[in-house]
Amino acid sequence: MKKTVSVLLLAVISLTFFSCEIRKFVPGKSFFEQTDVFVAGQDGIAEYRIPVLLTSNQGTLLAFCDARVDKPGDSPNNIDLVMKRSTDNGKTWGPLRVLLDAGEGGTVDSCGLVDRKTGTLWVFTVYCPVGIGTKNAKSGISGSTFMYWAIKSDDDGQTWSDPIDITAMIKKPEWRAGSPGPGKGLQLKNGRLIIPKYYRSTDDSSDSTSHIVFSDDHGKSWELGGEAQSQEKTNESQIVELSDGRLLLNMRGESGNFRKVARSSDKGLSWSKVTNDMTLIDSRCQASLLNFTDNTNYQKNRILFSNPASTKREKMTIRLSYDDGWTWPAERQLYAGPSAYSCLTILSDMTIGCLYERGQQGPYEKITFARVNLEWLTKGKDSLTPK
Repeated sequence: MKKTVSVLLLAVISLTFFSCEIRKFVPGKSFFEQTDVFVAGQDGIAEYRIPVLLTSNQGTLLAFCDARVDKPGDSPNNIDLVMKRSTDNGKTWGPLRVLLDAGEGGTVDSCGLVDRKTGTLWVFTVYCPVGIGTKNAKSGISGSTFMYWAIKSDDDGQTWSDPIDITAMIKKPEWRAGSPGPGKGLQLKNGRLIIPKYYRSTDDSSDSTSHIVFSDDHGKSWELGGEAQSQEKTNESQIVELSDGRLLLNMRGESGNFRKVARSSDKGLSWSKVTNDMTLIDSRCQASLLNFTDNTNYQKNRILFSNPASTKREKMTIRLSYDDGWTWPAERQLYAGPSAYSCLTILSDMTIGCLYERGQQGPYEKITFARVNLEWLTKGKDSLTPK
């Protein structure tokens, strides 16, 4: 009886807050829609890259990315951090807002995080001074080097804090470059906040190591966690908490065409040997990894993964695992053409959102929001069943 009442109450709440979208989405039927959010040339921006997508505690969608103002390309460049909000599950998006503008310098390669216990929205970004990029950054925590800023919002993304310099907390002085994410961080069930990150410590641009930073006081302070040491160098990564409490780190490699993975049994303080996931073909591109459901609230544990599933940046694909990322039995292609970075989120009605780069001639022409349901992803073989 309690189960029935809970399900009915959830349905009433969903209908109250998401009525405009639920008229389109019928549970049990395949659902897919796409909307372009950032398009090169719009709002005076030459190129948009590096998508971040968050769902707030209020159900608002927040899309962030790099706005490469005058010309395409990584730092050194004039790059701002920008955002759009959606209050109707991604059907429409508000105007472009500039959250960080470092002049002719850059705020780049961002990583988002929602603290579900406090409702605070976080975005972590790299500050690149004028003229500084990965190839010429010096070691140190200030000056001609990569520095790390955070901004936060406590009002559903309406207003944002001034940048908070956390460089000294999450960077060793001998490190030169590297970024958080990009994509999103993770809050563990015990409340710990984790940001996946990587660093470069030498002049060799392929010499990089994935690691994490964490906070146990809701972002007031940050500490360095474990490094996923490997002969096969890794960089951009994403992280999930597994059904047994361990962590899975999924990484972009500097070589080969498969994703690199490692696991942690101590909340990210140390990592297992880095291995290749031979199912997850990769073009050495950023990817997204996300917890979807667990068997506390639903019948099955589910993890989502998205990337361009090819040796080239093309074929943006979402995959599904039921066994903590050991196998990926379900997959569906979002877009067959040129595509690159992506970021997954779960909407308040339990549909799946993916913000990803795509185009006709190349993968960086626009950033698109796709919304699908589990039935679409599994071609009708699976659907959500609350406990």
